[in-house]
Amino acid sequence: MLARMTGGISPAALSMAYLDWACHLAAAPQRQIEIARDAWHGMRQVVERSVHFADPHRASWDLIKPQANDHRFSKPQWTTQPFNLFAQAFLLGEEWWHKATTGVRGVDPANEAVVDFSLRQLLDIYAPSNFAATNPEVLEKTFQTGGENLVFGWQNWLTDLMQVLQPTSPTNKSEFVVGETVATAPGKVVYRNRLIELIQYAPTTETVRPEPVLIVPAWIMKYYILDLSPHNSLVRFLTGMGFTVFMISWRNPEAQDRDIAFDDYRSLGVMAALDVIGTIVPDQPIHAAGYCLGGTLLSITAAAMARDGDERLKTITLFAAQTDFTEAGELTLFINESQVAFLEDMMWERGYLDTTQMAGAFQLLRSNDLIWSRVSRDYLLGERAAPSDLMAWNADATRLPYRMHSEYLRKLFLNNDLAEGRYRVNGKPIALSDIHTPMFVVGTLRDHVAPWKSTYKIHYEVDADVTFVLASGGHNAGIVAPPGEQGHSHQVRTKAADAPYLGPDEWQSISPRIEGSWWPAWVDWLGQRSGAAGGPPRLGTDGTNDLGPAPGEYVHT
Repeated sequence: MLARMTGGISPAALSMAYLDWACHLAAAPQRQIEIARDAWHGMRQVVERSVHFADPHRASWDLIKPQANDHRFSKPQWTTQPFNLFAQAFLLGEEWWHKATTGVRGVDPANEAVVDFSLRQLLDIYAPSNFAATNPEVLEKTFQTGGENLVFGWQNWLTDLMQVLQPTSPTNKSEFVVGETVATAPGKVVYRNRLIELIQYAPTTETVRPEPVLIVPAWIMKYYILDLSPHNSLVRFLTGMGFTVFMISWRNPEAQDRDIAFDDYRSLGVMAALDVIGTIVPDQPIHAAGYCLGGTLLSITAAAMARDGDERLKTITLFAAQTDFTEAGELTLFINESQVAFLEDMMWERGYLDTTQMAGAFQLLRSNDLIWSRVSRDYLLGERAAPSDLMAWNADATRLPYRMHSEYLRKLFLNNDLAEGRYRVNGKPIALSDIHTPMFVVGTLRDHVAPWKSTYKIHYEVDADVTFVLASGGHNAGIVAPPGEQGHSHQVRTKAADAPYLGPDEWQSISPRIEGSWWPAWVDWLGQRSGAAGGPPRLGTDGTNDLGPAPGEYVHT
C-alpha cells in the first residue's frame, strides 16, 4: 500500500540519505558558511540584475547559462526580459542547491547522489517554463491564438486523464500497428516455448553468409525496436547485406510467471535458440548480438559456454549492455538494499514489476525531456508531438517477473557478481575472462541507462579482441541509427586481446570521429569474420509450419 503512494520509492532509503547529508552538514560549520555565502552572493546577483533588467547593454545569460543538455530555455523568447531574469534566477537556485547537497565531508557518495538527484527533481517542478505566466513561448502563442492553445491543452490533459483512468492501447492504431506498419520484416516463427518465440527472417538476397545472426533483445522492451519501420529496421539492413537473421521475442510475463528465474531466460531463451538454430543451419558457428539487458544475458551465456567448452559462438556483439554495474549511472540511485527490499514487497502481491513503475523510473532519469517538456508542449502550448514509430514502441511496455527482477537487482546491481567472478550458472561460477571470442561493443554517448564508460569496462573484463564503438545519441536513438539518416556519428577502435589498456577518456580523445551510422562498420566487421556466401537455409524445420508468420504471438502480449 505504501509503495502505491510513493511510486515504488522506499521512504526509508530516501530518509536515510537525507539524514546522512543533514547530520554531516550540521557538523561542518565551515561548509555551512560557504553555503550561506554562496546563497548571499546569488541573491545579490539576482537583485542587482533585476534593477538593471531593462538595460539594453546587458547581455542575456550574463549570470548563468543553461547546460548544453537543458533545452527548457533554448528558444529565443527566453532572451527577452523579464523572462531571461526568471530563468537565470531559477538556474542560480538550482546551482546553489547542487553545491549545497554535494561536497559535504563524510557523506556516503551514494547518499549524496540520492539527495542531489531527488532535490533536482523537486526543483524542476518549479521551473518558469512550467507555468503559463512565466513562459514567454506560452504567452506569445496565447496572444496569437486568442487563448486557443490553452483550450487545446485542457483537452489534451483530459484525454491523458481518461487514458489513465481507463487504460487503452497507447499507440496510434491507424499509424503504428505491430505486424502492419512496424515489425514487418518477413519471416516466420520457427520455435516457441513458454518464454520465447524464435523468429527466422526470410532472406532478401540470392546468397547469404553461412553463419547466422542471433539477436537477443532485452525483455524490458519489445523486440521490434530493432525492426521498426522499413527505413530504420536493423533486421532488414542485415538481411539486405546477406545475413540470415534470427530474433528472440520474449513473452510478457503475468502473475503466474512470478517464479521465472533470471537463469530461465538463459536456458529457455538463448540456449534454446542456439539449439534450434543449430538444427536449421547445422555445423555453422553463430554471430550472437545482445541489446541492453539482452546483452548482459548474452555475456553470461557466453562465459558459461566458454567455461564448458561450447564453441558455437563465432562472434559476440553487445548493444548498450553492461557487464559491470558499479557505475551504472543514475539508475543505481533506485537500487540499494532498502530499495530492493521495498520493490520485492511491492512485486510480491502482483507477481511482477508493473510497466508503469519501470517506465516512471526511466522517465525520471530524463525528466526535463520526458516529463516537463511534455507538460509545457501538451498542456500549455496545446500541441502534441508528431507520433513516431519509436514513440509507439516506447509506449508498448513490458513487465518483469518477481523472482527474475529480484535476482537481477541483487546479483548484478547490488553485489556485482558477474564482474567479480561470483555469478553462478548450473551451480558453478563463471568468469568473463574465459571469453576469447571476438567482440563488437557499442556504447552511446548520451545513454542514461547504460553509460558508455560503464559498457567500456568490457575491455579489461574479457580476454578477447574488442572493437568498441561510441555512437552519438542515447540508449535507443543511438542504436536505431540507419545509414542515410541525418545526425548520426560514431568513433571506433579495436583493441587486440594482448594490447595495452586505454582508459575511456584517452580512447575518446584519440579515436577519430566518423560521420554517419555505425551499422555499416558492424556489417563489415561481421563480414570479415564470416565465410563465403552461398544459398540461403530453409525457413524453419519440419513441424514448425503451424507456428505462424513473423512477428508472432508473444509480441502482442
